[in-house]
Amino acid sequence: MDEYQLKKTQELKEIVEKSSNIVFFGGAGVSTESGIPDFRSVDGLYHQKYDYPPEEILSHGFYVNKPEEFFRFYKDKLIIKDVKPNAAHLKLAELEKQGKLKAVVTQNIDGLHQLAGSKEVLELHGSIQRNYCERCGKFYGLDDLERMLETEAVPHCSCGARIKPDVVLYGEGLDDKVVSKAVKYISRADVLIIGGTSLVVYPAAGLIDYFRGSKLVVINMSPTGRDAYADLLISAPIGEVFSNI
Repeated sequence: MDEYQLKKTQELKEIVEKSSNIVFFGGAGVSTESGIPDFRSVDGLYHQKYDYPPEEILSHGFYVNKPEEFFRFYKDKLIIKDVKPNAAHLKLAELEKQGKLKAVVTQNIDGLHQLAGSKEVLELHGSIQRNYCERCGKFYGLDDLERMLETEAVPHCSCGARIKPDVVLYGEGLDDKVVSKAVKYISRADVLIIGGTSLVVYPAAGLIDYFRGSKLVVINMSPTGRDAYADLLISAPIGEVFSNI
């Protein structure tokens, strides 16, 4: 991190020290330092080649019509294990314990915020850690799904119905309860920190519009649509930033 960005990080530290009502809104960039690729970077999933575009594979229609292809991709690219929280996840959990951070609103599906110790995590796009039978609703963990996919192309419940990962696919709506809680936290926050997201995925990115607090902080390596509105803009790896506050 260069001296200019380090100075901005110190400004963030001062903002955090003075606030007791912070909300964090994050995306894929929060987890890249843990070794999880994002979707839109040069090395991300959208720039790799498959028989179908990843955006099509991760759609509800594709899941319904080509489940074997869907789960082949899902097993290969989205079931990510043996990864650990990085400095950003750990610092956010620490700030929550201190009573400063009220909630993490995340677009990520990896579960690393909870693994780091965060309690109030609102997962807008679901989680790979949860899977449910489409008929009876029986719960299956990530390990359960992984074991099933070792012997069958499409996982099935003991009742015979298909098991679906609890992730929001393209063409599916967000969970109303999760969205409502996110809106509540964001609208009441004094400080909103946006980190590791390009803010191009809607409707998730639209939740930022509910912020009415005093300080908007944006931490991202590439420009976002909210940069012009930020009270503090930091262009540096988010793990480095949080390790210095």
